[in-house]
Amino acid sequence: MTKECKQQFTLRITQANPTQLVVILYEMCLEYLKEAEEMLEKKNIPAFREAVRKTRGCLTELMQSLNLEYEPAPVLLQLYLFCVRRLAYGDFHRDASALGEIERVIRPLHDAYAGIQDQNPAGPVMGNSQTVYAGLTYGRNSLTENTGDPGANRGVLA
Repeated sequence: MTKECKQQFTLRITQANPTQLVVILYEMCLEYLKEAEEMLEKKNIPAFREAVRKTRGCLTELMQSLNLEYEPAPVLLQLYLFCVRRLAYGDFHRDASALGEIERVIRPLHDAYAGIQDQNPAGPVMGNSQTVYAGLTYGRNSLTENTGDPGANRGVLA
């Protein structure tokens, strides 16, 4: 994943409500799956294994965020466990088709959550994070991001 992509995910996480966080996790999972497939094609096994590890981390976070008292959490847990098993198979056998199976499970879930993410009235999960202002500046077609209060109590409530 590129540095710019990581920065975008970080920015979105600081401003996201709980449903948007799930969407971001799905997007990160899909991004790492794509990276794993690319590294496997290039025969870069260490980078492939790192992308698989990060994909597993996203799936683990998705599983840990489930509240199993409510539907459809038990069904989602089974889907995530299937993905973890296929990921282990794909890692061990260096099988890109197993990674494709995971993508076919995660993509519709992502699309469903993306469709409802703005219906959640909850505010950002992270309180007291930096405010980021983005927009076109004097540079030609360049987008800059500036933070408000760059050092003031970031992440800590006094």
